[in-house]
Amino acid sequence: MPLSKRARIEIYLPDGKGARYRRLQAAFENEFLHTFGGCTLIKDTKGLYKGSDRKIDADRISLLYSDTPFDFDKNFAVLSKYTDSLRKAALEATEEESILIVVHEIYHSL
Repeated sequence: MPLSKRARIEIYLPDGKGARYRRLQAAFENEFLHTFGGCTLIKDTKGLYKGSDRKIDADRISLLYSDTPFDFDKNFAVLSKYTDSLRKAALEATEEESILIVVHEIYHSL
């Protein structure tokens, strides 16, 4: 049987920064669960980045991802609009300079 091309959405969330961040993570988990049927959470990962002050910062992060039923290429505009709305919600709910959301194509063997 041929591989099925899908889009995976990943959200890199700061971890352990209080109740607001836990609520945001839970909201994204529920969003992926009800929209795509499930998600995976990888907790306690280290993220390094340069802040706007050019200093190197380290954060504990959680990676939340879900595989969508959508073909990446055929639904690029819809996926882009959807992830823009996720990023906007994350920035409004936190004090972060940015929240990384990644979409890429993957292949499932069904």
